Amino acid sequence: MTTEPTTTSRVTLVGAFDNLSSLGVRLLDEASRLGHVVLRVFDDELIRLTTGATPKFPLAERIYVLESVRFVDRIEVLDPAVNPADPQAMYGPDPGQIMSSTTSAALITMAESLGVKLNVPTPDQLNHFPSPAPCPDNPVRSRKKIIVTGCFDWLHSGHIRFFEEVSESGDLYVVVGSDANIRLLKGVGKPMFPQAQRCYTAGAIRFVKQAMVSSGQGWLDAEPEVQRLRPDAYAVNEDGDVPEKRDFCAKLGIEYIVFNRLPKSGLEPRSSTALRGF
Repeated sequence: MTTEPTTTSRVTLVGAFDNLSSLGVRLLDEASRLGHVVLRVFDDELIRLTTGATPKFPLAERIYVLESVRFVDRIEVLDPAVNPADPQAMYGPDPGQIMSSTTSAALITMAESLGVKLNVPTPDQLNHFPSPAPCPDNPVRSRKKIIVTGCFDWLHSGHIRFFEEVSESGDLYVVVGSDANIRLLKGVGKPMFPQAQRCYTAGAIRFVKQAMVSSGQGWLDAEPEVQRLRPDAYAVNEDGDVPEKRDFCAKLGIEYIVFNRLPKSGLEPRSSTALRGF
């Protein structure tokens, strides 16, 4: 048994956080319900030393993705010389509480040695993907309403950079393609992840005001959502620029904006297609 937490306002998670999945985002969400979320992240060398493998995504990209998640409050990078068997070195002198997706005798012992509570959500908790609640209004930001649409099958740093760029011009609403429409447009085997997961993960990004699933069909599957939201602008990446969307926006008097598909400075270009099976 672990003792009650010494600090309830801080929840610490430790790990590589390589290839953050929707389950990983759910874990961060659950942690945020307990207090401020602090991530202590392995650098690339520490991952190689502890696993014998090179991380799928380099430290700079992992930090960029983690910082974009609205449930994360602080990130600390662990020194590669850290001793994984030293609880204080791994979790810091004041971890508050510890959150982990799995448990083990070693982790229980570590929590007990630090005198903090160990929290391990159940699989049912992590596999529940609630509809994302809208971010609170920020009176300082523009009230311009901008909509983007897409599959967002494997949410990666390229998507996040797109969201970040669009959000600089106003409140961003993401309409995620339904499973049925993605199959219609892209064929059998698509999408990789069901719509509830894709919508939840997109809505967890701090640049997104709100995410929702489309209720229409075809390239204009988000037409019902556009009619309801009445956005000022519709933003697309170069590969999402199709005549149907241009004509639709022109007819409704909605500004149509095409963004170049460029990664965050210093990061590699990413696409869901290239990452399949990664």
